[in-house]
Amino acid sequence: MRKKAYTAIALAAALALVGCSGSGDDLAQQYQEGSDKGYVAGDGSALSLPPAERGEPISFEGVTEHGETFGSADTLGTVTVVNFWYAGCAPCRAEAGDLVEAYEEFAPQGVSFVGVNTRDGSAQAKQFAEQFGVEYPSIMDNEGDRAVQRAFAGQIPLNAVPTTLVLDAEGRVAHRVLGQIAGASQLRTLINETLAER
Repeated sequence: MRKKAYTAIALAAALALVGCSGSGDDLAQQYQEGSDKGYVAGDGSALSLPPAERGEPISFEGVTEHGETFGSADTLGTVTVVNFWYAGCAPCRAEAGDLVEAYEEFAPQGVSFVGVNTRDGSAQAKQFAEQFGVEYPSIMDNEGDRAVQRAFAGQIPLNAVPTTLVLDAEGRVAHRVLGQIAGASQLRTLINETLAER
């Protein structure tokens, strides 16, 4: 148990450095090393990438808590907010209201929102959505090969929850926040910056 705690602390420290350096290679390596290291907590660090420095569009797809298929094909051409979460994650619960506030403001402007639930079953995800007023879908990505997390492996490490990404209209990662967002105002700024590129 103590070894796992030390490992988690070491990983969190390494992640803080990764957030400062902006290196996607280290994140991908952490993902490939597997999920048995324990919880990897983000430090709230934000990374913004100018259009010329963004990678390829991210292709992803999965089944939502309501049993519907949802993926990048449904959001292509729009700015998209992708939030990795699970119900028992305290920072996820703390930031839920900020995500809902941003959704209510930007969904009418054509901005898409999707959650990626990394641990729960559909019933838990539905209960969370009802409790916090979340109206956008969440892909249930906790079974099989974790296809959505794998699709974003170059951008986030496995178990870095919460993590929030803002994708540009081409489906490329424009902004990343590892850890709890610093309020709806932070997300509003990132979304507006991305919308202004169109």
